[in-house]
Amino acid sequence: MIFDINLDSDIPRYQQLVNTINDALSSSSISSGDPLPSVNNICKDYNLSRDTVFKAYSILKENGVVESVPNKGYYVANDTRKVLLVLDTFKAYKEVLYHSFVNNLPKNVIVDVQFHHYNINNFKTILNNGKGKYYKFVVMTFNHKEVASTLSYFDNDKLLLIDWNVHSNASNNYVFQDFGLSFYEALKEAVNAFKKYKKVVFVYPTFTNHPSETLKYFKKFCEENNFKHRIVRDSSEFNVIKNEAYISVSDRILGSFLEQCKVKGFEPGTDVGFLSYNDTPMKKFIYKGISVISTNFEDMGAKAAGFIKTEKPLQNYIPTKLILRDSL
Repeated sequence: MIFDINLDSDIPRYQQLVNTINDALSSSSISSGDPLPSVNNICKDYNLSRDTVFKAYSILKENGVVESVPNKGYYVANDTRKVLLVLDTFKAYKEVLYHSFVNNLPKNVIVDVQFHHYNINNFKTILNNGKGKYYKFVVMTFNHKEVASTLSYFDNDKLLLIDWNVHSNASNNYVFQDFGLSFYEALKEAVNAFKKYKKVVFVYPTFTNHPSETLKYFKKFCEENNFKHRIVRDSSEFNVIKNEAYISVSDRILGSFLEQCKVKGFEPGTDVGFLSYNDTPMKKFIYKGISVISTNFEDMGAKAAGFIKTEKPLQNYIPTKLILRDSL
């Protein structure tokens, strides 16, 4: 077995050893039961310290990839590979993505999922602790200046960015949705539905982490179609008014909308309108159906699983679509 060790690389040498063995497994160059080079031979052939080689084999043993037999050496234990999936928060549409991702993976792939909750310290800790422990990484990023530097320590061939194109570069693998132009194009399909109302209101609460470029395209849409419009940032000021249509990126706002409609006797889709961001399995059943603008999270999960199963690069945008239901 040949190890490609770059002594000048920023990737630690023990990690390069781990990567080589994981790569060999993924390409079926080695399989369960195959012997691995001895610690002494690797040290001699590649001018590495025993501590470096032991650390690499220890990581692989901890992950169940290799096993050691006294006086005989190291062997491939099994073909199981571990993948780290890092999401921002757990919401209903993220569950769709997760299940699609897991269900489209081979049985020998184990997925660990963790959430950073838009906290850079959580994000850095999760990824730094994952170094050397996983075959590949699938990461949902967010807008923070330290995200890019944290990701720079990972091999691009082993890293897939998903959902939001922020702090990525041309060499990254990714499966993104478009929060700008695609959102605008989807809104255009709802022009006739919005014409039933006197004003269109975008409720964009301060607590949301939704990309702000959506607001720019909302304004563009309204101005081009001569719709009276406004943006509400303070969720405490959200007041449902008859003959207005509302757009929101928050399901908390959707809940408040439905509660206010019940209290005020408004009929969604007739007296007032609502367009929600991100579809979930329940939105087509809530109050005769909630209209949504959404990417296909099932497709995003399946595409991400395809990256795990192959050694091919992946750069893909999942379309954003309008689904009109009775709420608008």
